[in-house]
Amino acid sequence: MDAATGEISGPAVPSPPPSAPAETRPPRSVWLKRSISSWYGIAALGQLAFIGFILIYYGGRTLSGDWAAWDEKPLIEGYVADDTSGNLMFIGHVLLAAVMTLSGLLQLIPALRRSLPAAHRISGRVFAVSACVLAISGLWLTWVRGTQLSLVSGVAISLDALLILIFVALAWRCALQKRFAEHRRWALRSFMVANGVWFLRVGIMAWVLLNQGPRGMNETLSGPADIVLVFGSYLIPLAILELYFLAQSAGSRRFTVFTSGTVAVGCVITLVGVFGTVAFMWGPYL
Repeated sequence: MDAATGEISGPAVPSPPPSAPAETRPPRSVWLKRSISSWYGIAALGQLAFIGFILIYYGGRTLSGDWAAWDEKPLIEGYVADDTSGNLMFIGHVLLAAVMTLSGLLQLIPALRRSLPAAHRISGRVFAVSACVLAISGLWLTWVRGTQLSLVSGVAISLDALLILIFVALAWRCALQKRFAEHRRWALRSFMVANGVWFLRVGIMAWVLLNQGPRGMNETLSGPADIVLVFGSYLIPLAILELYFLAQSAGSRRFTVFTSGTVAVGCVITLVGVFGTVAFMWGPYL
């Protein structure tokens, strides 16, 4: 009997036990960050290997005076007899690529940007200037010296060079105007297109290993697979970067999961390609 109301009370109903804590799962944005960090780690190892190859293979032969040995590696004709200006342009282009690659890697380290902003600015300027010089010298080597393997590869290189010049200019302008969010985006776009040569080598070896042979490829990089690779070497990474930007701004869970999965697939392909380039494209010539 309830003393206050006079109503008959039923038996006390025990309160339900506290629910077990839900399984904690990282938010989807964390998965996206982890996939991006994983890709950067793989790419950084591959690019450091690229820098090492340039310094040992081309740097060593240049210092020894055996410039003709540049051509021991197939496909690329670096040394041409009685073409001193062309040879100097070629080796300057190759060695500067190592500088650009290293400065680009430094730009993507958040801790450096936060704790050493002056070093970040210096490496950014080195990257921007070297990327533009490489774009212009690459155009000269392609169309004046004629080092392209085919018209397809020449057009792909030219489009890449044009994008490098445009993106670097936009990143620089945004930095001068202190629009740092836009600057970051254009700087990342510049990084993707400026590393097209590295992406191409990684893509070629990933394709060959995953298909167990050079299907759709030929020695002039003009086969159906070659066309996708020479243009995709910078357009595909650029497209994935744009997906990342959209995932950051859209806030859609499904889109974030999709982007994380896309980047994860890119991690696997990059890992296979880095292994292939080191094991079969660079290692045997060191």
